[in-house]
Amino acid sequence: MLIFLDRLFNALAGEIDQYLVLPVLYHFGWMQWEELSFDWALVCVYGMFAVIVTYAICWPLEALFPIEHWEDRKTVLTDAFYTVINRVGVLPVVSFLLFYQVQVWVNGFVVDHGYIPPTLESVVPALLGHPIITFIAYALILDCADYWRHRLSHTFRSWYALHALHHAQRQMSFWSDDRNHLLDDLVAALWFGVMGLAIGIPPLQFPLLFLFMRFIESLSHANIRMPFGWLGDRLIVSPRFHRLHHGLRAAGRNSCNYGAVFPIWDIVFRTADFSAEYLPTGDRRAPESMASGGYIAQQLGGLQFFLAQIRQPAKKARRGS
Repeated sequence: MLIFLDRLFNALAGEIDQYLVLPVLYHFGWMQWEELSFDWALVCVYGMFAVIVTYAICWPLEALFPIEHWEDRKTVLTDAFYTVINRVGVLPVVSFLLFYQVQVWVNGFVVDHGYIPPTLESVVPALLGHPIITFIAYALILDCADYWRHRLSHTFRSWYALHALHHAQRQMSFWSDDRNHLLDDLVAALWFGVMGLAIGIPPLQFPLLFLFMRFIESLSHANIRMPFGWLGDRLIVSPRFHRLHHGLRAAGRNSCNYGAVFPIWDIVFRTADFSAEYLPTGDRRAPESMASGGYIAQQLGGLQFFLAQIRQPAKKARRGS
């Protein structure tokens, strides 16, 4: 089955590369990227596969075990648009391109100066020959880094103003994971990329890790009344565990359950809440455009909220003087 999928993905990527990517590169005079064009196409194919698998698993579960029922699903459709942009091509390809180029440049620079960058396998030789364990180790390290990025985004008022777009959703579903402001996504991509470079993730494994972790995050946002059990909830972030983070009373600084994939970091850093309840989601302080507007309205509303929060300390300082 895996061999069949690998051949299928490579065949599809080859068609996309030959009839779409290469003609575009030739038209704009970007043929210096020709050697990477097939890999870009393959990332897009993996992204589409991830969206299909996520939909095939999460949609039936949401239909069978919903927490909430919605008549108007307009904001859910907007979230689906976010997912297509983030998973099927634009952001995965850009992240691959940037990550690959930066890693090549950094490695060349440090090697020229007599230093060989370590990889996780070279630091922990026992991982050699164990690709699945190595993959999980990379995922744990990246998830720990993302835990702190996420927690810091709730700590600083102006940063949370951007992140509030994600929390403003009152109809949280498996599509909601990618509902983020572009500036917040940029910070996350840089954070993720720097960590990937620091621990020496092979460039072609980087998108796979990204897609694997994002699948778990999609599942954790799903509108599913289905706990994973005492042990399961402590191994993988479940919809109930993450819904507590999105609850109305958890919006802003006083939140919990920051982990995206593994609850272990919330347990270690004492921010875990395993309460057996399914709370309403949203953020009452976020502008309505961030909750119910279309894609452009949400992005503009998030930017305005962000600028307002930046200006707020200056206004207070002027009043106090």
